[in-house]
Amino acid sequence: MASEHIEHKLSLLPDLPGCYQMKDITGKIIYVGKAKNLKNRVRSYFKSSHDGKTARLVAEIADLDFIVTSTDKEAFLLEITLIQKYQPYYNIKLKKGTGYPYIKITNERDPQIMITGDVKKDDAYYFGPYPNVYAAQETMHFIQRVYPLRRCNGYQGRPCLYYHMGQCLGPCFREVPVEEYQAQIERIKRFLNGNVGKVKQQLTAKMTAAANEMQFERAAEIRDQLHYIEATVEKQKIISTDHTTRDLFNFYMDKGWISIQVFFIRQARLMKRESRLFPIVNTAEEEFESFILQFYDCKNNVKPREILVPKGIDNAVLEQVLEVPVRTPQRGEKRALLELAEKNSRIKLEEKFRLMELDNRTTVGAQDEIMTALGLPKGHVIEAFDHSHIQGTDPVSAMVQFEDGRPAKQNYRKYKLAQDADDHSANEDANTREVIYRRYSRLLKEKAPLPDLILMDGGAIEMNAAKDVLENELNLDIPVAGMVKNNKHKTAALLYGDADEMINLDPKSQGFYLLERIQEEVHRFAITFHRQLRGKNSLSSRLENIKGVGPKTRTKLLKEFKTINHIKEASVEDIQALGISKQTAQLIKLSL
Repeated sequence: MASEHIEHKLSLLPDLPGCYQMKDITGKIIYVGKAKNLKNRVRSYFKSSHDGKTARLVAEIADLDFIVTSTDKEAFLLEITLIQKYQPYYNIKLKKGTGYPYIKITNERDPQIMITGDVKKDDAYYFGPYPNVYAAQETMHFIQRVYPLRRCNGYQGRPCLYYHMGQCLGPCFREVPVEEYQAQIERIKRFLNGNVGKVKQQLTAKMTAAANEMQFERAAEIRDQLHYIEATVEKQKIISTDHTTRDLFNFYMDKGWISIQVFFIRQARLMKRESRLFPIVNTAEEEFESFILQFYDCKNNVKPREILVPKGIDNAVLEQVLEVPVRTPQRGEKRALLELAEKNSRIKLEEKFRLMELDNRTTVGAQDEIMTALGLPKGHVIEAFDHSHIQGTDPVSAMVQFEDGRPAKQNYRKYKLAQDADDHSANEDANTREVIYRRYSRLLKEKAPLPDLILMDGGAIEMNAAKDVLENELNLDIPVAGMVKNNKHKTAALLYGDADEMINLDPKSQGFYLLERIQEEVHRFAITFHRQLRGKNSLSSRLENIKGVGPKTRTKLLKEFKTINHIKEASVEDIQALGISKQTAQLIKLSL
């Protein structure tokens, strides 16, 4: 049943396209949606029965707002902008970067070829995404040998080493004609677009000749080159009759979850598949459309020449927004691929249901128990902090984040702290103030979502230091509680409120078990970081004591060998290979 305030807001909704924003009791935006008719769409949340994530959303809505747009296209674009700005809890959210590599030819006077995961609007040529970073790198190295562009840093008055090896066109000592670059780029483009037959024939002939001449290492090297080409350019059998670059999307929905499959079709081949699973609030079709728009905006993917989607999707508006043809195939190989994507979506979701234990009592319910015990409204994100040091030296802090009772490890953070102190209390207070200010001033600067609760491992000193910084320096109203341990160093209770009141949880409750997990996890994360830092500092300090080993040499050694034992095991020649003189390499070995 909608509140009187919500009913009043519903009466103001127009029969026009636009975006709506749902807010919780604190005023935080928890969901953003688009609608062709705001009045009908928004009212449906409160005039119909729901279950799953939609029911949870509706139960948390305390206010709503809306923005009218002129067209459906504007509503699509505004929705994505608002999702990226506010990162609402109930929206599907995609992170930047696919994790897949692209091969790039730069747009500059003396172009070069490189591997990148970051696609920019810089008029460069991008090929991909490719399924395997290692294979893409080796294919790029192959191209550098067969179709060289620039491998040096530019003009230096003399030919570079790569020029002598036949892997650079020579801008290091001459002005390479633009036409020469363009001819080479065209060859590379043909190769990366799948026209590799001639090159493979040549390599196969060279491999056979090398084997006949008993040059087995050379033959093996050529064999590997063929393998890399096949892994990158010829990943799978040809599935199309043309070389149009296509991305194909399909989905399957069940029990309030949507499973999405993306097929990347390059060089007429299925090069890569991506699977994503989300609990959803809106209709499957609307969430699916939002996913596609974010996919190209957030993930910086190169747009293909064509996008294929199932029926029931608003192809026309997607096409307007993405400026790429969006089609629904009716028959043939593309239709078969679309059905295959739906089948894979269904299998992935059924697998998800089998593997995950959808027991909200141990996750969402456990987090709700903690919030209720503190007298707080329902929240979704808890962040916990712990410090680690030995006798006041090398202090560090760590933060872990739990979302609905589950660790969100991608959002964990580590902090090196500046404060060294002999007095333990002063140390804890200063370290807390530093890390809390750094964490939340940054979130404010980035306009990122704030947690619903902060837990400090350290009791009253840390809890009150955190509250002071949040309230008086950052003007933030985030609840802070202290995690208390008993004399056996085990989780016991929470400290909370102006009077540092002890809040006890039932030791057999799921909320208590969750508090234990959070406390153990943040402690583990802090200790691990501290040990890593001390290990690095110890190694660096031992190297500093060796005469003639400066900062650059130390950096090379640390980067290559990681530990003292590895340096001890290395030969003088191994150390020399880093660009270190024989005399210094020998001195390092003797000193260690």
